[in-house]
Amino acid sequence: MQFSELGLIPPIAQAVAAEGYVTPTPIQAAAIPHVLAGRDLLGLAQTGTGKTAAFALPILQRLSQLAPGNGRRNIRCLVLTPTRELASQIGDSFRTYGKHLPLRYTVIFGGVGTEAQKQALRNGIDILVATPGRLLDLCGQGLVELRSLEVFVLDEADRMLDMGFIHDVKRIISLLPDRRQTLFFSATMPREAQELADRLLYKPETVAVTPVSSTAERVEQEVFMVEKADKRALLSEVLRDTAMKRVLVFSRTKHGANRIAEHLIKDGIGAEAIHGNKSQNARERALANFKAGKIRVMVATDIAARGIDIDEVTHVVNFDVPEVPETYVHRIGRTARAGASGMAMTFVDAEERPDWRNIVKLTRQDIPVVDGHPYQSKIPPGGQPPPSPPDDRGPRPPGRGRSGGGGGRRGGGGGGRGYRS
Repeated sequence: MQFSELGLIPPIAQAVAAEGYVTPTPIQAAAIPHVLAGRDLLGLAQTGTGKTAAFALPILQRLSQLAPGNGRRNIRCLVLTPTRELASQIGDSFRTYGKHLPLRYTVIFGGVGTEAQKQALRNGIDILVATPGRLLDLCGQGLVELRSLEVFVLDEADRMLDMGFIHDVKRIISLLPDRRQTLFFSATMPREAQELADRLLYKPETVAVTPVSSTAERVEQEVFMVEKADKRALLSEVLRDTAMKRVLVFSRTKHGANRIAEHLIKDGIGAEAIHGNKSQNARERALANFKAGKIRVMVATDIAARGIDIDEVTHVVNFDVPEVPETYVHRIGRTARAGASGMAMTFVDAEERPDWRNIVKLTRQDIPVVDGHPYQSKIPPGGQPPPSPPDDRGPRPPGRGRSGGGGGRRGGGGGGRGYRS
C-alpha cells in the first residue's frame, strides 16, 4: 500500500509527498481508514512506529471538511500527551501535515511562560496539543473551552499513568462532550490503561501493530553483569568504542542522570543530562546539541526520553535496569529507527537481576552476556560471591585483571564485541 491509496485529500497528500513519505507504516495503514470513517480507535504500537501521522493526517482531513468560519474558533481537537517534548513534536507534525489547510493549532505545556499560550487560545484555535497540568491550569482560568470538541486523542496512555497523571486525565475527561471521536494510543495495556480505555471508547476498532513484548528487529542486544559501584567506569570503558557515535543512556532517576553526565564530562566525553527538573530551554538545547552531534551522549530518564524523535541514535545503554519490563522495549526502540540498525547494552548489578529476568521472560530472547569485560561482577548469575582464591601477586590496579584477554579492549572493525572470551 502507498499513501496515495489512503484517500487523503490533495492538500494533505501534497504535504506528505513533500516529506518524502511513500509507503505508510503498519500503524498508519491500519489506523488511518478507521479514523477517517469517524470510528473510535484503540491503537497499540511501540514508539517510533509512525503513530503521530496515523492520527494527525486523518484528523486534519476530517476537520478540514468543515472550514472554519470568520467568527471565534472553538477547539475541535484535543491531543493529550504526557511530556513537553512529545507535545512539541506532535505540534510540529500538525504544522507540517496541515501547512496547506486553513486550520490553526497551538501547543501548551508547563515549564515555560503562559502569556504566549494564553494569547493563542484567545485568538482561537482548531487543534490543541497539551500536557495535563498546564491544560488544567488554563481551564481553571477560563481560557480553554472544550464543549465543541469533536476529536479527543489520548497519546502514550501507559506513560501517562506511569507518571501519575491518572487523576488529571480523569478531570480532563469530565470536561469533554459525550459525543466525540476518541483515539486511544498506548504501547502497553496494563490493567489501569485497559480500564481507562473501556471508559473512554465506544465500540472501538483495535489496531495492534507490534506485540508489546517484541523488540525492534534491527537492534542487537547484550548484557553486562557488573558491580553497582563500577557502572560509571564501565560506561566510560564501552564508550571507548568509536562506533558509539550517538548514544542515549537511560537512568532511573534525575539525580542519577546528572551524576552520569558529570562523570562522562570529567572523562572527556561530551554529554548532557535531560530530565524533568531541567528547564524547557535547557532540555531543548540539549536535544539540539545531541541531534547536531555537538555532544555524543545524552543521559535521560524514561519520562524525559519518551517521545524523543532522533533517527540516528546508534546505541542505547540501560545504565539502570527498568523495573517495568515493557519499559525495556520502549528504551531500546530509540535506536534502529528509520530502517537503521542499532545496539542496546544493559548494565545489570546483583540487585537488578530479578528485573532483568522479567525482561528476558517478556521478550523471550536469549540475550548474550558479555564475558571478560574489565568490570565483570564477581557474583555469578543466580549465585553468591565465590570465595576469593589465594593471591600472592599483590594488589592489582582497580577495575583491571578480570578481563579475558588483553585487558578486555574491544576489537576493531566498527564496534565488534571484543570482550567475549
